[in-house]
Amino acid sequence: MSASRRSRSGLPPLWRRALLLAFLAALAGSLVFYWRHQRQLNRYIRRTYASLISGHLTGREKTPLLAGYSVHGIDVSAYQGRIDWGQVAEHHVRFAFIKATEGVTLRDARFKRNWQGAQAAGIYRGAYHYFQPNYDGAKQANLFTRTVPLSPGDLPPVLDVEHAEFHDVAQMRQGVAIWLRLVERHYGVRPILYSNYSFYKRHLAGHFDKYPLWLAHYEVSQPSLPREKWIIWQHSDEAYVPGIRGTVDFNVFQGNFERLLALRIPARSQGSVPN
Repeated sequence: MSASRRSRSGLPPLWRRALLLAFLAALAGSLVFYWRHQRQLNRYIRRTYASLISGHLTGREKTPLLAGYSVHGIDVSAYQGRIDWGQVAEHHVRFAFIKATEGVTLRDARFKRNWQGAQAAGIYRGAYHYFQPNYDGAKQANLFTRTVPLSPGDLPPVLDVEHAEFHDVAQMRQGVAIWLRLVERHYGVRPILYSNYSFYKRHLAGHFDKYPLWLAHYEVSQPSLPREKWIIWQHSDEAYVPGIRGTVDFNVFQGNFERLLALRIPARSQGSVPN
């Protein structure tokens, strides 16, 4: 081939056009992929960044409160490490749900100190159990009731149901029903059911409607479920609250502060099951 038929890059014009088209196709494909998965990708980027800077956090970082709600709260576990509950309370956190147990044997290593710390800071507290669907529901309920000393003034117990690995959905629901029934009988107050939006819609909707719902639904301006279906919305699991070094789940309560107070366990409910 003569030099006159070659491009300055040393490639024939046909190959240059092919490379340009391949580049444009790849760019278009990348843009389409990002458009379809931008929430997940942005979330992954944020979480990666949070991990990279975790060693430089001071515990004074602050995420703005979600507009449109007056009652804000968090939920924590041993993952958050040592918590300065006094600082947390100064950030307008009015309630906190604290992990107590998981499965049939696990007790959260920081439950007792978090339980006491939240109360000392004037934050209304509740406790939750992380449900393992392949373990006996009664044994899980027994672990929770032996661990958590709920008393009048505390928020109702919570069952966290979101573990996606289970053998049979009917068996999973039966275990959930057993836990809820036994815990309600023990404390004399109806528990709250927690789940994320996709798991709830797929596996729980329509089966536990008599229990108040605490819904996790991220990257949305409002939960997709109607407002009458839920009482608490976990709108972020990437928030920063002064007093906690690292990220924490952020929640809002649907209603005013007086309605939150009305949700607490009253003295008359101890030892009796509500109608």
